[in-house]
Amino acid sequence: MLHRICEFFNKDARILLEPVDAIPDGNSELLNHPSIREFLGQNSTNVPEETVPSGLYRFSRRSFVDDTVAMMGMLLVFREDGYTFLRGYEAKDAMEQQGLPTTGPAREFRGIFLLQEEGVANIAARRGSITCSYQFLSRYPSMDGHFLEGYSARSVRETIRSRRVERTVYEHLGTNLSAIRHTARNGGLIPFDQLPKFHQRLLRLDEPFR
Repeated sequence: MLHRICEFFNKDARILLEPVDAIPDGNSELLNHPSIREFLGQNSTNVPEETVPSGLYRFSRRSFVDDTVAMMGMLLVFREDGYTFLRGYEAKDAMEQQGLPTTGPAREFRGIFLLQEEGVANIAARRGSITCSYQFLSRYPSMDGHFLEGYSARSVRETIRSRRVERTVYEHLGTNLSAIRHTARNGGLIPFDQLPKFHQRLLRLDEPFR
């Protein structure tokens, strides 16, 4: 009954269970700070389920540090407290290639989705990292599943030896256990021809990024 009352009035149940002074002000949340509330507040963090369904995704792109191979991995999209988050792990071989630790905590990354006019964006980083990645994705109409296509960008300086922006594909795996197992076993830095065929098509690896 308490849950139904709070849902009806769109209020936190803690206002009936705890002293009001002890409940954090919603405005103290970063994206609801008065300085940016009208720009990055609830309108941008309210990402519809039909736009980005919760669950496991297979993602792919060309490697940032070795343009002769692709990166394929898996991540989880989940929702909490009105926000849409993502969580995943960098591939061990990609971390080794950059001389970075390969422990679980060092490889984990998390981020948040923001609603955009023509799709969604997310910003993500590894634990304690002082660099991050930005992605823009939009729905690709397909009869075979829920695909998002766009690009990923790294917050690093321009160098001759590495790339900063690459096309990116997300595929919602849902309950496709064979695809989940295959991605878990074979993810990481792989030859382009080992990517799923539809990923190869959307990545357009033979065309320059514009």
